[in-house]
Amino acid sequence: MIWRCRDVVHDLTDRVLVMGIVNVTPDSFSDGGRYLDPDAAVERAHRLLADGADLLDIGAESTRPGSAAVPPAEQWRRLAPVLARIRGDRPDAVLSVDTRSADVAERALGEGARVVNDVTALGEPAMAGVVARSGAGLVLMHMRGTPETMQRDTTYGDVTAEVASYLESRLAAAEAAGVRRECVALDPGIGFGKSAGGSLELLARISELSASGRPVLVGASRKSFLARLTGDDGPPEGRLAASLAAAAIAVWQGARILRVHDVAETVRAARVASAARRAAR
Repeated sequence: MIWRCRDVVHDLTDRVLVMGIVNVTPDSFSDGGRYLDPDAAVERAHRLLADGADLLDIGAESTRPGSAAVPPAEQWRRLAPVLARIRGDRPDAVLSVDTRSADVAERALGEGARVVNDVTALGEPAMAGVVARSGAGLVLMHMRGTPETMQRDTTYGDVTAEVASYLESRLAAAEAAGVRRECVALDPGIGFGKSAGGSLELLARISELSASGRPVLVGASRKSFLARLTGDDGPPEGRLAASLAAAAIAVWQGARILRVHDVAETVRAARVASAARRAAR
């Protein structure tokens, strides 16, 4: 199993990638604007790379439940100095841009980003062409509705089957628009339009999403369903133990990419889970 991200090809046959999160936003659920300042965001990026991140996911629009859309021009105002400085310091770093805007994605790819992480799975028609022309990696995520509306209806007959069917259809749409299959990774969207129970079921059944042969990305880090399971009503930063448990379960179930806040700890947890999975074959 490979994941092609422009000039970088990840062999994920026996490897798990850890994607570090850099939120250049004033209202992220996990860090509340701590990295909105470009200096803070760049420092955060360097720390995550030093901690062992294989790639960084940099976003300028919060997609937490209830959040409003951020205009592309404002997203780019926040992103441009951060991308330029990281690329100048670390041209080898694999950077992902977390955006649903084709315009922002195209600008970021022009600045050297190698991946587009689209929570709407090509909801904006122009996005597919932008990705196809660049040869970038693409993450397609399941979300019902928009961040503003996604938690209004979290009822499914079979959440895993419905998510798998949706992602297969979006993968087919991406291919039809010229995106190479080997460039695509799939994200079930844990916490996006799902109840706590639905998120837990998806986590436990990740293996069922791998039928397409594409790598599955799991982003469970610090999410509220973990707090509901543990009874922890503290800030998201206090959900490390639960996040590591979720990461280990995801790897055991076959996830190949983990999108996380706590990189150093997740790298170690993923290493153990991966070794155990190999030993069980």
